[in-house]
Amino acid sequence: MPRAVTLIRSTALSDVAEYAYAATAPADARLIFLAGACPLNEDGSTAAVGDYAGQAAKAVENMRTALGAAGAGLDDVISTRVLVASARQEDLVTAWKVVRNAFGDHDVPSTLLGVTVLGYADQLVEIEGVAAVLDS
Repeated sequence: MPRAVTLIRSTALSDVAEYAYAATAPADARLIFLAGACPLNEDGSTAAVGDYAGQAAKAVENMRTALGAAGAGLDDVISTRVLVASARQEDLVTAWKVVRNAFGDHDVPSTLLGVTVLGYADQLVEIEGVAAVLDS
């Protein structure tokens, strides 16, 4: 199935970033707006308490599930915002590495933010996303 998302890179911008700086989808693409994927277990408990990498992995797993329910996958994501409850850059980087590795070659435009608190008890990571698919 053809993909709707086209990642855009610019040689005029730094190549240090591990993601494309922009992405597009054609006008006939169906957009999927995801609620923030949280590191919650099926029973509602927070997974991997105190573990930034573990929570990032669970959030990605839950994002995959939500995307699948909408008829999409990680390769259909057009942008993400990764929220990490920490003021320490190394905690942000720990979560980011998990998210970045999950996307593989699909280096979707992303924003990584340190925030003071997230919505669930013991929550350290949340991933927002938008996806685009071509329905046949």
